[in-house]
Amino acid sequence: MSDEISFRILEDIARDLSGEQVSFPTFLDITFQVRTALKDPKLTIDRLARLVEAEPLMSTKVVRMANSVAMNPSGRAIADVRSAITRIGMEAVRSVSFAVAMEQLLRSKNMASFETLSKRLWEHSMHVAALCRLLARKVGGINPDEAMFAGMVHDIGVFYLLSRAANFPELIENRQDLNQMLVQWHDNIGHALLSAMGQSDELLAAVQEHETARALAKIKTLSDLVYVANVLANVKNGWREPEFAIEADAASFVALFGDGAIDELLIESEAEVSSLKSALGAR
Repeated sequence: MSDEISFRILEDIARDLSGEQVSFPTFLDITFQVRTALKDPKLTIDRLARLVEAEPLMSTKVVRMANSVAMNPSGRAIADVRSAITRIGMEAVRSVSFAVAMEQLLRSKNMASFETLSKRLWEHSMHVAALCRLLARKVGGINPDEAMFAGMVHDIGVFYLLSRAANFPELIENRQDLNQMLVQWHDNIGHALLSAMGQSDELLAAVQEHETARALAKIKTLSDLVYVANVLANVKNGWREPEFAIEADAASFVALFGDGAIDELLIESEAEVSSLKSALGAR
């Protein structure tokens, strides 16, 4: 029975994502609108500001991010969306839009059955995003805002699968089957969803490969960076149930960071997580 349910969900998703007109989940509406706007090379701050202002929660979070410690070292507060976007940059709006989408999803009634798992998943995503931003600044060559967005969406396949699984009572009752499906399919589903949204090949590779173990002497790509951030975040903030947990072998990164540097990095990342949560107004 469980294989049949999983097949029905995956068949439905495959049919949706392979069609000419993709029906995106409601919780991704604002993210999709921002993505579409940012693809326009003629996009102006004024036009993006009008899009953001149409969504009150989005407006609030953009201004809050602009006034956060990370984005506002001068301490000069601003109150309008246009000035906020000027300060944080247009690319950072993507991450805010995804945070708004996740908040809408987590508050939806049909996700109540997965409340504990979804909150743990969002904590993990925030930690990976913060680590990605931190690592991008340290290694160079990768845009920190793009890295942060990649970290936030690397497990989008899990969120998407949960939103679909909410319509199947059998999966709500059988958490073993649910978790098995999430673990087995989330990377492929995340890749397919972001591909349908027209995201870059670099981001698609990072999402597809974020749990693909590899030996690294240097972080060269966004995929490498998200992989490292995901492993480090799993030390304290993994989303999986214990029987499906991945062994977080952060010790394998000594060649990247040196002896003792991993513990320092994890401590530093806690401050980054706190800053990101404050900036996005996350719970």
